[in-house]
Amino acid sequence: MGIFSSRRDRWRALGLLCLLALAFGALYFLVREFAPFVFDADAFRSWIDGFGVLAPLVFVFVQALQVVVAPIPGQVLAFAAGYVFGPVAGTVYSLTGVLIGSAVAFSIAKRFGRGFVESILHDDVVARFDGFVDTVGIPGLLAFVLVPGLPDDAICFLAGLTKWSLRTFLLVIAVGRLPAYVFTVYAGGEFANGRITYAFAIVAIIVLASVVGYRRQETIRNVVERLELRLPL
Repeated sequence: MGIFSSRRDRWRALGLLCLLALAFGALYFLVREFAPFVFDADAFRSWIDGFGVLAPLVFVFVQALQVVVAPIPGQVLAFAAGYVFGPVAGTVYSLTGVLIGSAVAFSIAKRFGRGFVESILHDDVVARFDGFVDTVGIPGLLAFVLVPGLPDDAICFLAGLTKWSLRTFLLVIAVGRLPAYVFTVYAGGEFANGRITYAFAIVAIIVLASVVGYRRQETIRNVVERLELRLPL
């Protein structure tokens, strides 16, 4: 089975990769021109340290917000966390923010019900993934969350419509999202330490995996559902 279902899909994926590369390159040169201290890891960390205890709190808040509102990919913030806070603290702050945001999305859906969830999610996402969590159970959802590029933020809302407990859901999210965030935060730390080529190589692999996951999300969903792996909740 090919990665892309048609030549058009292949070119669209390549175009997306090019756009991401151009956007990242433009951001790189803009920051270097107007905020060059950002590329001095020690200077930038000293600037962040000026915010004291508020720095990690603000980051955790923004990371949580992106799960609920989703204007910024979580991996972008994870890369920034690695650059600013280092690999260990950056991973802790990133995962903490993601878990808080996931808990908020889950709880909002649980509180306000299906009508609210359908009003904030795209109809196509609801049509393809409604009932998915109930169908696949813990192992299936874990396998789904592990793949970058899939609509895991939307799954947080849809999971709130099930009988899952918040504790069980957060455990799956924590384990499933940890690998991608560890690698992304590590890439940010490598960038801060001057190993830019190595950092970009890691990011390129994550971006490629995300594009493939996004383009083949329905196939991945169907494969996970066919596995019929279940555990009692």
